[in-house]
Amino acid sequence: MKELLDFFIETGKLKGMDRRGWVLRGVKNPESIAEHTFRVALMAWFLGSQKKHNLRIDRLIKMALIHDLCEIYAGDTTPYDTILPKDKKEVAALMEKWPRFSKKQKEKLKRDKFKKESKALNKLVKKLPEKLQKEINHLWVDYEKGLSAEGRFFKQTDRIENFLQAMEYWEKSKKMPRGSWWIQAREIFDDPVILEFMGTIDKKFTEKKK
Repeated sequence: MKELLDFFIETGKLKGMDRRGWVLRGVKNPESIAEHTFRVALMAWFLGSQKKHNLRIDRLIKMALIHDLCEIYAGDTTPYDTILPKDKKEVAALMEKWPRFSKKQKEKLKRDKFKKESKALNKLVKKLPEKLQKEINHLWVDYEKGLSAEGRFFKQTDRIENFLQAMEYWEKSKKMPRGSWWIQAREIFDDPVILEFMGTIDKKFTEKKK
């Protein structure tokens, strides 16, 4: 029980860790990593249930709950981190665009991120029962590499939750650019259920704009 208690205390730190992407965009009182985890778990459950070909919902929910645990030690990484200018005004301008990298750069960034986060996750779970360690690690690798239908679907669910949060922040403060989010969305979403949900988000926030 002591190992479980220590684990829960460590994971509780996510309640106080702001999502870095929102901090870079100057969002006041941004959501925490734990808050993101809560809603994306619900979305994985409900949207996953809309799939014609059955997904393992329990696996989706577990994946949602553990997918960002590594950030306790690895931090919350964004695609902008390696190209951030020092000038705050330049940072704001950069946030309006979706960062472009060469294939070689993308592969290196992905490798470095995976290595750093994998090490952090292993540090976090090393005192848990071996069965739990293996399950958490397997779920996380599945999410990162899309090894199963659930892993591939959850990756897009994770991003559509982020997309929805961006639209909500944009609605509160029109100063926050949303163009980069639409560029990203059109490039990464291809799952029919996620695309349908994205269309529903678009309709809702477009109507509010009018």
